[in-house]
Amino acid sequence: MFAVLHLADFALQAVLRTDPADAHRPAALFASTTKKSVVLALNSRARAAGVELRMTAPQAVARCPSLLIRTVQAAAEAEARGTLLAIGFTLSPRVEDTAPGICSVDLQGCDPAKIYSAATSAVAALTRLGLPATCGLAATPLLALYAARAAKNVLRVEEPAAFLAPLPLITADPSAELANVLAHWGLRTIGDFITLPRDEIVRRFGAEGLALWHRASGGAPRPLRPVALPRNFSAEMEFADALETLEPLLFVARRFLDRLTLELNAAQLATAEVEMTLFLEDETRHARTFRLPEPTADPEILFRPLHTHLESLQTATAISALSLRLVPTRPLVRQQALFESGLRDAHGFAETLARAMAIISSDRVGTPQCDDTHRADAVTLTTPAVVIAAPAAAPLHPDVGLPLRRYRPPLPVRLEFTAGRPTYLWTEAFHGEIVRHVGPWPSSGDWWQNDRAWQRQDWDIALAAGGLYRLLLIGDAYFIEGEYD
Repeated sequence: MFAVLHLADFALQAVLRTDPADAHRPAALFASTTKKSVVLALNSRARAAGVELRMTAPQAVARCPSLLIRTVQAAAEAEARGTLLAIGFTLSPRVEDTAPGICSVDLQGCDPAKIYSAATSAVAALTRLGLPATCGLAATPLLALYAARAAKNVLRVEEPAAFLAPLPLITADPSAELANVLAHWGLRTIGDFITLPRDEIVRRFGAEGLALWHRASGGAPRPLRPVALPRNFSAEMEFADALETLEPLLFVARRFLDRLTLELNAAQLATAEVEMTLFLEDETRHARTFRLPEPTADPEILFRPLHTHLESLQTATAISALSLRLVPTRPLVRQQALFESGLRDAHGFAETLARAMAIISSDRVGTPQCDDTHRADAVTLTTPAVVIAAPAAAPLHPDVGLPLRRYRPPLPVRLEFTAGRPTYLWTEAFHGEIVRHVGPWPSSGDWWQNDRAWQRQDWDIALAAGGLYRLLLIGDAYFIEGEYD
């Protein structure tokens, strides 16, 4: 069993899918932008407006003033071809790039009960990606191609003779001279032609007649020429008109990610790094690498950091080209320990952190880690871990003493001294007589770095009204650092 995915008017579809506004307007494909250029392909809206093949540009515009004139774009066709093949790999690993807009798939070994539903899903996926397609299922690649061209969605050929009989003879692609002869004989359909004896066809028309007879019979099963899975997951497009707004750029970027993630899934890979390059009209470029918390092949997740970055990006000139590259890696497979826990949505958490960093700067977001120093509250913010490790075992000799509830920031304090000892204090929150104090305990550090050197003195004090506090001296200023429980 073979499947053929067919894209009618492939070159035109490839161009129209690069701009979201083009899909709903009458459009025609021309060989060039000159007045003598003729229509090579057109969509249904242009055909309904009276535009026909081989018309010149002035003739076509006279019939349809709102006609979109588009020319062949090799980059757009390459992107559409990659998308078509990527969808083909969802059906089977044996995929052939038969012709522009035609992808043949060998379904040998696939579950017969699931073939039709898989083909329907493939056609729906192509339509969702801006490439309306049809699919044919048959015993030979050529018969499957005929079915794909005749199908409205998915057509499975169970009885080849009954299917071929009403098809026009031109379906079998006879030469112009042979088609003219057969038309004079009154042969209009494949069924009319097949009723003739094969030996008589060969005697009259030779090898050309025999080849036509085989094509009209649906051909024979043949080994496909399979394409290899891609190893370089990248996409690049130069825009015909430089982009000055965000929407078309995001549209093309999403098209790229849809195709690249299909290829990653076919190769059973994922990515944790997306490289984006914007080429500007002033011949400069803007490059950015997005690193993800864990590998994925989900286009929705990969699109989020691009969208977040691009919606806040301002460039000096318009954007003339876009390039995306996904760095492939193996999907993450991890079994957590009994007391470990992971983030429910690591990518959503990373996106939230990125938005927070954009508002309050990157040096204020992270997980605090204590520095190896005696300086109080000396911490460094590090990237949050995706997996939260199990709690550490309790120390053999736990710390003893009263816990200190710190004030952040410390409370400024005014002191009254009697005979060199503090006897009364005032703060914004409380005041009272100091009945006992212990200290001071001087400490210092980082004296070898002028910008980080620190020095302080600490006391423990008790107030007459109740309460134990930590008194702190830094420079010439006194503070209440916290209260003991």
